[in-house]
Amino acid sequence: MKLLAFETATEACSVALHVDGQVLERYEIAPRRHAELALPWAEALLAEAGIARSQLDAIALGRGPGAFTGVRLAIAISQGIALALDRPLLPVSTLQALALRAPAGAGRVLASIDARMGEVYAGAFEQRDGQWQPLSTEVVGAPDAIDMSFVAGDWHGVGTGFAAGEGALATRLQTSLVGVDAQALPRASDVLTLALAAHARGEAIAPELVEPAYLRNNVALTLVEQQALRASRR
Repeated sequence: MKLLAFETATEACSVALHVDGQVLERYEIAPRRHAELALPWAEALLAEAGIARSQLDAIALGRGPGAFTGVRLAIAISQGIALALDRPLLPVSTLQALALRAPAGAGRVLASIDARMGEVYAGAFEQRDGQWQPLSTEVVGAPDAIDMSFVAGDWHGVGTGFAAGEGALATRLQTSLVGVDAQALPRASDVLTLALAAHARGEAIAPELVEPAYLRNNVALTLVEQQALRASRR
């Protein structure tokens, strides 16, 4: 199985290549440089592995949630390559990929990404039969307002959402969290892991069918909303 993966939904840019069990990856925290790096990295990985684009079986990508421009970029690049090669796509949740950053042995994970504008993206996952399965609908909202009623017991928290708002989400859930990595960011190598499992389940789709997971429609706050948000923080 030869699979190329892109994850550009956060400030981290990463591209990974799976070739018959071997994984190669490029990863860098590179805000606003994703469009500059992603395709050259993909070409470099293919050259390093000694294979051509035409030998790829499918293209994988993190479909979000995350930064709007980053999510759109991963979809556009993946669609372009897949359409040119007549290959399917394997889109996976960026939050689910982030959950794989949890420590080995973690049973339940709350993955969260800083969504800016006073909000976070969040999704809950549980490891069953060696795979991370969703336990809730992925949501976006203020750290003190989103539904976390199901988080009880021993959970691991991963992602920049736990640092947002002066750590409001981590503080709110502190009695249920046995560990938090607020620096964790999703990686294309984890997208590969999820995509390979999805491919085995027959979940590859035509390139034109991929849909981004934005979770919210407004890209920017209005001036009135910005003023209200600043006032609430005073």
